[in-house]
Amino acid sequence: MATSSPVLTPRRERPLALVTGARRGIGASIAAELARRGFDLALIDIDDGAHDTMAAVESHGVRARFYRHDLADSGGHRALVEHVVSDCGPIACLVNNAGVSAEMRGDLLELGEASYDRVVDINMRGTFFLTQAVARHMAAHASEHARSIVTVSSVSAELASTERGEYCMSKAGLGMLTKLFALRLAPLAIGVFEVRPGIIRTPMTEGVAARYDERIAGGIVPMQRWGMPQDVASAVAALASGQMTFATGSVLNIDGALSIPRL
Repeated sequence: MATSSPVLTPRRERPLALVTGARRGIGASIAAELARRGFDLALIDIDDGAHDTMAAVESHGVRARFYRHDLADSGGHRALVEHVVSDCGPIACLVNNAGVSAEMRGDLLELGEASYDRVVDINMRGTFFLTQAVARHMAAHASEHARSIVTVSSVSAELASTERGEYCMSKAGLGMLTKLFALRLAPLAIGVFEVRPGIIRTPMTEGVAARYDERIAGGIVPMQRWGMPQDVASAVAALASGQMTFATGSVLNIDGALSIPRL
């Protein structure tokens, strides 16, 4: 990565946040919360249909643009970043939220290469190279706004589930991604953080909602409730605000105490 002196860019009225997987669920809530706190938004998703998210963001009086992009297309990340910067200005915050779960839960001994490659290509490889592209931009363009990179991973980065090994491994990789970029960008005062949601009620968990209802009732979550997308959004927005940059590299569990070891 280049280490030449960054070019100071003109001050923007509002900082710009780029949020991946912004069409629905956690990503949509993060986008709306960042808008509420005064960020303009570049919304990224593989699918169209972000009209509701755009309306929620723009209701706060900020600017928003939507870009259709496949996170697995790492060769297109640099062009995406250039497009966003050309349209919207310098990026102050990257929220790595997009990701996929295992297509099917099953025996670890039967995990196939196609499922493994799909999850790792999107969740880990795609996220790494998009983060790299944004980090290069940030390193080359100083800003008067606080800057941050926040990656939404999962408690599965630490808690093992043999029924979806590819997902757990991909999320564990994001933990190291956070450490690496925190070290690399610390001299530039760019905060890098990881947020690990627990059991969150989203479209991704809808298919196993009954199972999780039963497990929550049985005490797996000490707070005795589902997490909601807003729980994650509030945490991400707090980290993106620039008030915790000396905590760079930190992990924040948003899980109702699910991940605390117990006897």
